[in-house]
Amino acid sequence: MPYENLNTEEWPEELDALVAAPQHHKLLLENDFVRVLDTLIPSGEITNVHTHKWPASLYIISWSDFIRYDGEGNIVLDSRKLSEAPLTSSAIWSDPLSPHALENTGENTIHIISVEIKR
Repeated sequence: MPYENLNTEEWPEELDALVAAPQHHKLLLENDFVRVLDTLIPSGEITNVHTHKWPASLYIISWSDFIRYDGEGNIVLDSRKLSEAPLTSSAIWSDPLSPHALENTGENTIHIISVEIKR
């Protein structure tokens, strides 16, 4: 089922990052306005397919190269092809992410604090 054409609120709850990929996502705080996640993906690991239905500010604690796959396993982003990788101790913006899996192909752990904006 192609999820890209669905409203983010229509993505199945079982694909939420905390449900589908709890080994890589930890809830730090949640209220009516934000949800804060601690994302930790060691080198060589791949997450289960999951979503992030809200836009978010991502604080980069540590960075590594990765490949993001869509829900069907197609490559949608290879970080080695980015013109510039984010610096550690920096923040970047992310729109909601439809069903995807992320494979850490680099040598470092990916460690990101995500502040998802619920409204």
